[in-house]
Amino acid sequence: MANEVVDQGRRRFLTTTTAVVGGVGVVAAAVPFIKSWEPSARAKAAGAPVTQSLKKIEPGQQLIVAWRSLPVFIVNRTSAQLAGLPKQESRLVDPSSTGTSADQQPKYAQNGTRSIKPEWLVMVGICTHLGCVPDYVGDMKPEPFDPNWQGGYYCPCHHSRYDMAGRVYQGVPAPKNMVVPPYQYLDDTTIQIGVDAQGAA
Repeated sequence: MANEVVDQGRRRFLTTTTAVVGGVGVVAAAVPFIKSWEPSARAKAAGAPVTQSLKKIEPGQQLIVAWRSLPVFIVNRTSAQLAGLPKQESRLVDPSSTGTSADQQPKYAQNGTRSIKPEWLVMVGICTHLGCVPDYVGDMKPEPFDPNWQGGYYCPCHHSRYDMAGRVYQGVPAPKNMVVPPYQYLDDTTIQIGVDAQGAA
């Protein structure tokens, strides 16, 4: 027994073959596991950009579309609503959207109308307090919750108020302006929500 000759060539062959078969097995098991980390088709669709025509939205009217399971408000603001925006600035927490609300909109919406085109408001319709959906109260007339109302949004859950640019009023529970999502115009009457002109999502 002690004098048996060891076939080194055969030993190397068996060792190499075992290592290769084991490596193939590890790769075969890893591929489905790694694939399971990828988002499903439903998840991809939920985060996909949404294209919306603006043709049928009348001045003063709001349309709500879903993006990433969130309500997105699209409002065709009237000239009177736009003229009322500067009059509210002294009553707002962050009128220029550069303070605590700087992260609530893309750079191209950091202006007095919080939009690319002044007449079109595009924002996520979620109150920044506890996530309720505020009501659109577009009429510029005294309301029970504000005798100097110039149009905007009223949250029925805890009475937070926002102007016609989604900027939050002082003295309400909501701490920040409502969020403006990334968006771009595909043409004069079509927008795409979820991606901006630079391709950022």
